Amino acid sequence: MANPQTFSLLSAGKRKRRGLSPSPHRLPESVLNFRSLKRPTMGSIPLSLLVALYILCLQNLTFWNEAFYVFGGFHVGFYTFAAAITLLVFAGVVVFSVKYLIKPFLVFLLIAGAISSYYTDFFGVVIDKEMIRNAVVTTPQEAGHLVTAKFVLHVLIYGILPSLLVCPTRIRHRPFIGKFFMNLAVIAICLAACIGLIVSDYSGISSNIRQHRDMMAKLTPFSAITSAIGLTVSTYSEIGIVRAPLGTDAKLGPIYAQAKKPVITIIVAGETARAMNFSLNGYARETNPELKKLGVTNFTGTTSCGTATAVSLPCMFSVYGRKNYSDRKARSTDTLMDVLRRAGIDGYWWDNNTGSKGIADLVSFASLTKQKNSTLCKDGECLDDIFLTKLDEKLAGITENTVIVLHQIGSHGPSYYLRYPEEYRRFKPDCRTPQLSDCSREEIVNAYDNTILYTDHNLSEVIRLLKKHQGRVDGAMIYMSDHGESLGENGLFLHGAPYMFAPTEQTRVPFIAWFSDTYAQLTGLDRRCLQTYADAPTSHDNLFHTVLGMMNVVTKVYNPGLDVFAACRSKATANPVAPQS
Repeated sequence: MANPQTFSLLSAGKRKRRGLSPSPHRLPESVLNFRSLKRPTMGSIPLSLLVALYILCLQNLTFWNEAFYVFGGFHVGFYTFAAAITLLVFAGVVVFSVKYLIKPFLVFLLIAGAISSYYTDFFGVVIDKEMIRNAVVTTPQEAGHLVTAKFVLHVLIYGILPSLLVCPTRIRHRPFIGKFFMNLAVIAICLAACIGLIVSDYSGISSNIRQHRDMMAKLTPFSAITSAIGLTVSTYSEIGIVRAPLGTDAKLGPIYAQAKKPVITIIVAGETARAMNFSLNGYARETNPELKKLGVTNFTGTTSCGTATAVSLPCMFSVYGRKNYSDRKARSTDTLMDVLRRAGIDGYWWDNNTGSKGIADLVSFASLTKQKNSTLCKDGECLDDIFLTKLDEKLAGITENTVIVLHQIGSHGPSYYLRYPEEYRRFKPDCRTPQLSDCSREEIVNAYDNTILYTDHNLSEVIRLLKKHQGRVDGAMIYMSDHGESLGENGLFLHGAPYMFAPTEQTRVPFIAWFSDTYAQLTGLDRRCLQTYADAPTSHDNLFHTVLGMMNVVTKVYNPGLDVFAACRSKATANPVAPQS
């Protein structure tokens, strides 16, 4: 009797002679050959070690470069630190080297490492808790400027390709009990060796880490992952927070209560404008030609509360100063706009950015980025002159004391070239791409300076509108940026560096004020007196109390010591201080 193989061959031959296709029960040779290919096989611990070394060696170039500088080059201290970090990372990866979890975890590490290393290597950005918070609340349009062809290529090479090598690998796993004790032993040995290395040079390693905390924040992607976990935990803990009332005793002071015309203060919340690029602050280029002609008061020594919008903006409008500020406190306490509302002042927030971050939840809010058929808007983003027509119409019909906040898009990067129209493209050649690595530093600075030039124009137009309507309103304008920007200094770009080691480029911000003649007369404000305080230290801490003083609001939460203009008001018109209980 013929064996089955012979029968199969005879059947195939008969079908071929009859012009029939091969038997449907037999798989094609190509599939059989593919199935016969052997997938690479590896133990879970060796695979964990390989991935850990890959991440440390190829996705942490900035981290090792920083460590090399901090430890003074190739000597025992650097090697000891490097070995300790490697053992610690390896132990952390082994924790997740269990069946059904190891492959998804390793792929996640590789992709996350590729993404975070791109921004760390090319922009010097530290992916910390506040940077992640800022990314979460950004708009798709802003996020789109950061996803460039180079970003995609970087993630493909450093994240996706190694992931494609991990996925088909056949991983050998011991029985559960054996695997548990083996993993535990590896982790324990690694941690013991890590501790031993650190103890051997404790003074050197600990002092360097304390003095250079930014170095550890660049360990990719582990610093970003721990920051994301911290943000998730804090956000979850804030669910259900009820905002506590603030300034429940707020009322309008006697000066404004008897005023014959409505008083209006326009707060322009700037975006990513750094003080050192304002010619009002001594910058060599003329970036403030219009404001110089309008009699503004410029404060030269102003610092921000944070280095990213998600921190600085709510901090600016909170009663807490930078040292006492936290996101939880801000969410659980009324804002400046709420105190103004309690005093009977109309409040409006007009937004050309990513929203008010909860500041304007209880007042009139309008986003101007959704406007269609406007020459000032494109792809969901608008130039800041989008405010002007609406402001002109509002001033023409205003009847109550009012505060209007204009939240600018300002100088938000990396697409600086999108923040100004062609007629304000004065400094050339300017960088015309969000991929800053494709531009020279001169081109980047030129594009950024054009944004400041356009901001100068936008602020000047706001002042001109207040002048235009001064017959029916007493108006004032106050401008503060939320944070600054790095333009390549010390290898840093953009913003969002942790505040404790953020450069002054990110923490020094412009602060400009303008007052109409009728406003100054009504409030007894001596503008020449203000010039004597122009170089005094100021900060975001001052905005809350300064605006209350500007609007003559009487409340226990008002602190005249933080009101920048208080010392220059006549005693007869000084903002009354409510008695403390």
